[in-house]
Amino acid sequence: MVETSIILPPDYRPSADEEYMNEMQLEYFRQKLENWKKSLVHQAEDTLEDLRQGGLNQPDDVDRASLETDKALDLRTKDRARKLISKINAALRRIEDGEYGYCEETGEPIGIERLEARPVATLSIEAQERHERMEKTYNED
Repeated sequence: MVETSIILPPDYRPSADEEYMNEMQLEYFRQKLENWKKSLVHQAEDTLEDLRQGGLNQPDDVDRASLETDKALDLRTKDRARKLISKINAALRRIEDGEYGYCEETGEPIGIERLEARPVATLSIEAQERHERMEKTYNED
């Protein structure tokens, strides 16, 4: 991994007034993605620890069913986090490759606001809407 020498001011936020995907913006999103990933990994570790702490030997059927339901929910949450970490890793690779922030379909800028809301976005809003319309059309058939 390439180490960066860019130090962001603590109050830095990307803006539309800057050159799109300049070094500061890329570093901002790299840090945002890395922090998000660390948080997800930490949550996954907590979930694993909770799952390891047995408890399925509850004598009461209702308690056992409740515990099994909780554990199933924890596993689904962990699986979602695993998939999200994969998307975060892909976004970090796009930053390294110089492709981050651009729509993989059109090559157009995704936009700062969209990336702030969804840093792993790979499509512009217009391309995403097209995909959703096509999915809806095919799902209705």
